[in-house]
Amino acid sequence: MADVSCVVCKSEISVESDVISGEIVECSSCGQEHEVHAVNNSISVALAPEIEETWGE
Repeated sequence: MADVSCVVCKSEISVESDVISGEIVECSSCGQEHEVHAVNNSISVALAPEIEETWGE
């Protein structure tokens, strides 16, 4: 398990060690969703992209 900081409120977010890059984790303090970037045993997070409505396109 690894700990990373929330991009918004800087609270600690625990991420499982077997996390897959691209997984979405949520900050338990502020609720912000983050996308995990895992490369060579280094784990970081960035704001998760928002899902846009396609309205049937």
